Amino acid sequence: MGLLEGKTAVVTGGSAGIGLASAKRLAAEGAHVFIMGRRQEELDAAAAAIGDATPVAGDVSVAADVDRLYDQVRDRGQGLDVVFANAGVNHIATLDATTEEAHDRIFDVNVKGVYLTVQKALPLLNEGASVILAGSTASVNGIASMGAYGASKAAVRSYARTWSNELSSRGVRVNAITPGPTDTPMFEDVFGERADEMKTTIGAELPAKRVGDPAELAAAVAFLASPQSSFVYGANLVVDGGEL
Repeated sequence: MGLLEGKTAVVTGGSAGIGLASAKRLAAEGAHVFIMGRRQEELDAAAAAIGDATPVAGDVSVAADVDRLYDQVRDRGQGLDVVFANAGVNHIATLDATTEEAHDRIFDVNVKGVYLTVQKALPLLNEGASVILAGSTASVNGIASMGAYGASKAAVRSYARTWSNELSSRGVRVNAITPGPTDTPMFEDVFGERADEMKTTIGAELPAKRVGDPAELAAAVAFLASPQSSFVYGANLVVDGGEL
């Protein structure tokens, strides 16, 4: 018996990186996992790799897409026990070079997407459910060229504290997880051909002397999702190789 036997989970951004690793871990603990992402082909491949999973294509910043996700969860008829609001995007640019379009996209996905993912889950959340929000060390470390991304993740951290107070009367726990640099496709998205070089360079600056593995973050997600963290409310679990 796994820690989440018979439970139902939702993971956004579940087709790659930390989201995919977390969906695999939650399924291994016994949960049926609904994964959401924008590209159907990648979602289908991820669902096959996860096993007990349902892929739902959509954009977390679009309310109608999130509604479709939860329509499928509702049709399963067992409510919802775990929500990992993980979908996010990054954009490297200094203040003078950040376009309005890029700024809006970061906040649409990273902040509005988290708000929609959790708000629309509310009618389905079972007593004792766990909601986990994906933050980032960028929310506090002030790295140049990551202002918009860091600000969006600071908002997510604030949501975790507030929603923890708002939902505790329902027996629902809300927490944040704050990854440090982790070996995910975001490195390729941001740095392109320099991705491997940047992983080595950034990793060397950490006490761990490497970037994180998505499975290490997934272990932390599984902890927050499970009864093992039953007394953890509004926390910010930092898994960063010692960066902060």
